[in-house]
Amino acid sequence: MKSYINHAVGGFNKRLLCTAVVSALAMGHMANSHAGATFKIDDTKWVSLGLGLRSSFTTTEGAAGPTGNQWSNDFALDNARLYFAGQLHKYLKVEFNTETQTANNGGEVRILDAIAKVEYNNYANLWVGRMLVPGERREMNGPFYSGIYQTFGAGTPFEPADYNLTIKNDGTSAGSFGRDDGATIWGAAFSDRLQYAFGFFRGLRGGANVNDNIMYAQKVSYNFWEVEKNPGYYTSGTYYGKGGDILTISGNNQYQNQGAGVLGTPADFRGTGVDILMEKILPNKAVLTLEGDYKNYGFNGAYNEIARNTKPGGFDMFAGQAYDVSGMYMFPEKLGYGFVQPYLRYVNINPNGSTNRNSYQTGINYVIDGHNAVVSLNYIYGDMATKGITNYTAGVKGDSASTLMLGFQWQI
Repeated sequence: MKSYINHAVGGFNKRLLCTAVVSALAMGHMANSHAGATFKIDDTKWVSLGLGLRSSFTTTEGAAGPTGNQWSNDFALDNARLYFAGQLHKYLKVEFNTETQTANNGGEVRILDAIAKVEYNNYANLWVGRMLVPGERREMNGPFYSGIYQTFGAGTPFEPADYNLTIKNDGTSAGSFGRDDGATIWGAAFSDRLQYAFGFFRGLRGGANVNDNIMYAQKVSYNFWEVEKNPGYYTSGTYYGKGGDILTISGNNQYQNQGAGVLGTPADFRGTGVDILMEKILPNKAVLTLEGDYKNYGFNGAYNEIARNTKPGGFDMFAGQAYDVSGMYMFPEKLGYGFVQPYLRYVNINPNGSTNRNSYQTGINYVIDGHNAVVSLNYIYGDMATKGITNYTAGVKGDSASTLMLGFQWQI
């Protein structure tokens, strides 16, 4: 995704620049606006390079052994991203990012973002290509800019573009990693306090969507205190106090005719949500961060909860309500190389026609360099891991279980 470090490197000639770019491409491509290092070509042209890595160890109660009553021991490569971005004109930019999908099965380097950008002013800009579909804050944060390491796997249900790891045309995919092919108009007004993003995307490919209807996505935010500063319409789950006092409320909506179901039994899909972020620098210089989101998703058509039980496959999106609340406190005193940030989180999922599920989470982040270097230790208890966050058929069963995870995030 995005990276905030903009380390301008001057004095490189074009031969050295070309060598750096070719080397990056040979490694599998890199991308992002404002990545780890920026190479200036002339007064208007530049190229930037960066990378990001997230890796974890997880042990879950009752998830291993021949009788299923032993603790599992899993090492995972959660994300391995290469960033590449550039500007070829004052108003024209490009971004290209990769991700290692199916990383724990060997991994495949695939396109994450591929965006052609027309950025004219604060009020209106246009991105086209493959990009984040405007939606809830958690999706706009992405894994690297959320405050909690397990923000997705232990969170509320996925949006359509995040419901499948790979993009397919067989009626089971509407994108991957929250991205889809389309266009987004975004901008801000009223001293950048009111921020918006309106997008048009392919959405569900094939299957129930026999008429090739497009997905419409909107997100509108208002910054009551300091204005959040992020590339484009991206967001962050915390600024570790470096963004000042933040209070932002957002609303989002996604809609697609025939956006759920199976071939011959479609339904229109609607996903609506609201989210809030408050970050306050306290008098003792500690940082308090509160974040929450609420989702209300639904179907309208022949495909419903009953059809989901009797017609497996297709695109069986979540329908129902869910919410996710968390609180974080970063101590003002530095401990060794970083700051200690304990947190609490609660997630509740109430699907239509299926069993409810929830999780209680507590953890500690060791923040070395903001989002660029974080070590996270957390504990989760609940039945979300055993019931799952993609299975919403009737009668889903699962006992509450404990999970302990240690995660590492490095980025430049």
